[in-house]
Amino acid sequence: MAEVGTNIHKFHSAKAFSSWLHLCPNQKITGGKVISSRTKKGTNPLVQALKSAANGIGNLRKDTHLTRFFRRIAYKKGRKEAITATAHKLAVIIYHMLTQYQAYQPYQKNQEQQKYKDLNKINRLMKKHKIAIEELDFDAENQ
Repeated sequence: MAEVGTNIHKFHSAKAFSSWLHLCPNQKITGGKVISSRTKKGTNPLVQALKSAANGIGNLRKDTHLTRFFRRIAYKKGRKEAITATAHKLAVIIYHMLTQYQAYQPYQKNQEQQKYKDLNKINRLMKKHKIAIEELDFDAENQ
């Protein structure tokens, strides 16, 4: 609150808020070609707190959507970029919590997505072991 103040509505969007925090890429484009896309340098205590929290998320053993996001980015681009990207995601979450006056609700996989993944896993196992659907002995009427 000391850094942002009591009126977070001065930022018209979450993008503007994260840009003010220097957590967005600063793309320099000339002639349609990207020359640089580094984040701006700046020392803001709120950014330092968000990056520290993002680093803590990266160290968690618990499997949440934020830890999965952190690990995916860290695998692709490295830990430093993953910390910045996760801090950006945290800034967007905070902005939406403060502007919409709602508690944070983490992303939950719905049952349809889980069923689809389970079916894909079964299909891969069947292909691996060369089992055809016709070979399976089950009664379709009972299900």
